[in-house]
Parts: sequence; C-alpha cells; structure tokens
Amino acid sequence: MRALTVPEIRASFVNCSRRDAAQAVLPDLASLDWDRLDYLGWTDPKNPRRAYVVTRVDDRPTGMVLRASDGATRRSAVCTWCEDVVATNEVALFVAKLAGPAGRNGDTIGTLICADFACSRNARRRPTIVEAGEDAAAVVARRVAAVQEHSARFVAAVARG
Repeated sequence: MRALTVPEIRASFVNCSRRDAAQAVLPDLASLDWDRLDYLGWTDPKNPRRAYVVTRVDDRPTGMVLRASDGATRRSAVCTWCEDVVATNEVALFVAKLAGPAGRNGDTIGTLICADFACSRNARRRPTIVEAGEDAAAVVARRVAAVQEHSARFVAAVARG
C-alpha cells in the first residue's frame, strides 16, 4: 500500500461526517511498514468498539468507520478478508454504516475481520506444508491479492451505499 498522509486519510472516509473524520484518532503513520500493508486498519484507543479502515478502491484511498458488534466481540472464526485458517481466535464482527442516504436511514453492512486488523501479516506468514505444496511464494502472493480484493470490495460496498 502506498503511504498515506493525514489529510488523505481524513478525506477518504465515505460513511461519516467531515467533523467525525476530523476527530478520528489516527495511528502513528511514521511507524507503519507501508510496503507490508494491504489496507490500513486500526481501533480508536479512546473507544475500542470504534475502528477505521482505509484501502484503495479504484486507485483512490477510500476509508470507512466501523463499529464492533455488541456483546462478545471476539470469537473463534475465520476472517472474511484474509481467510487465515491458523489465526482464528481473534476475529470480530464489525459493522459499517453505509454511505449516503442509505446510511442516514440506518442501513449497515457487517463482516468478520481480524480484531487487530492483522490480515496483511496473516497473508504474509509462511504457509504450512499442506498449504504450500510446491510454491510457497505463490501461496503468499495469492493470499495478499485476496486480502486486497476482499477489503476493497467491502469498502466499495459501503461507499456505494
């Protein structure tokens, strides 16, 4: 993922007001290894049920605000973005308000995502012998492409409203 600036991130949010985007608590962008990220995802340190994701949709940074589901937010499941079969114990149901009139009417969409937004790391982990077969690099490349596609598809669905 190409490194993003604070103004780019704040301008990318499609499902919140400009005021909410301006008040979003951003991660330390200088400490991120952008070359190893397929999307930027983080949890608000002041409100752990609020999270943010920014990815590229149609070659533009597009972001959204997410809310962790009520109740027990972490469960044993497979993340729909990285589909990692090894790290299945830290997955949460995140819900995003749709952009535009649908979102203003309260319409939402949800999905199971790694609670710590570690999909990029999970996609790049060394494949198990069963997964790798003959070409471990191809497995990792397929995983990375899948994370990019799945995250962009979800964000695009939110943006379309």
